[in-house]
Amino acid sequence: MTSDTDRIVSRFGARSTALEVVEGIDLGGRHALVTGAAGGVGAETVRALAAAGAQVTLAVRRREQGEALAQRLRAERPGVRLQVATLDLADPAGVARFARDWLAGGQPLHLLVANAAIMACPFAQTPQGWESQFATNHLGHFALVRGLLPALLAAAPARVVAVSSIGHKRSPIVFDDLHFERRPYDKWSAYGQSKTANALMAVGLHLRHAGDGLTANALHPGGIMTGLQQHLSLDEQRAMGWLDAEDRPLSIFKSVEQGAATSVWAATAPELEGRGGRYLEDCSEGLPATPGDRISGWAPHVRDPEAAQRLWDVSERLLEAA
Repeated sequence: MTSDTDRIVSRFGARSTALEVVEGIDLGGRHALVTGAAGGVGAETVRALAAAGAQVTLAVRRREQGEALAQRLRAERPGVRLQVATLDLADPAGVARFARDWLAGGQPLHLLVANAAIMACPFAQTPQGWESQFATNHLGHFALVRGLLPALLAAAPARVVAVSSIGHKRSPIVFDDLHFERRPYDKWSAYGQSKTANALMAVGLHLRHAGDGLTANALHPGGIMTGLQQHLSLDEQRAMGWLDAEDRPLSIFKSVEQGAATSVWAATAPELEGRGGRYLEDCSEGLPATPGDRISGWAPHVRDPEAAQRLWDVSERLLEAA
């Protein structure tokens, strides 16, 4: 557990943008991989990392969307180094193939931003019987990180950035029923469990590989209106208190440029070098949650090393059986 004196803070805040965070940072010679890179926060993460000089691979489910973004970014800033790769995180065989191809190509990997996600969707299962949010948001990223570990360790100092969410407060890992086989499905509990899993993956990586030069942290990007809300009707968003009387997002929501800032800070901030297993928000280390606070702070279950170890073992077994 982080003490108050050990808490990491920065000069940036909730309204800082990703480009502001990388101003003055040189990522020349470094290679970054961003999942869910075709739009929203992922696209802004790519924009900032590329602007700082990194070579960035856009891992996307729909290649044409990734190519369109890459073309726009090249037009904005000639000379940026971008490549597009197809990746479906819900397909374990495809993730394994992606990792094998990366290793076979001999590319270094200095930064991996696990950004892709689905949220609050209707109940669905993968062919393996996995609940779709847990499968996509956690198991896909876990398989990707595990498969690319040789490249990350070879490129050390390297970083893994796991995009979690304040939604983690909705559920710890329910180890006895990960895939809602016995309990009634609740889309928000499923999302919360997957976001807790993202954070615990960072804790697990830190416990295993901090001494190898691999830094891993999780973060809450803030509330941002993106394609992530595609499964939520206007009525649901009104009921959540997200919209004003004219159905416009409230001012508590960030722009995508602001929403990507903490991801980019986690990937690049000098003050985070070698400091992992933490939960970040608003470009600083988050604070423990206080009762009634729905928009900030972390619940103890996302920093639990025993849960992180158990989740790691369970995830490995699921992937080995797939």
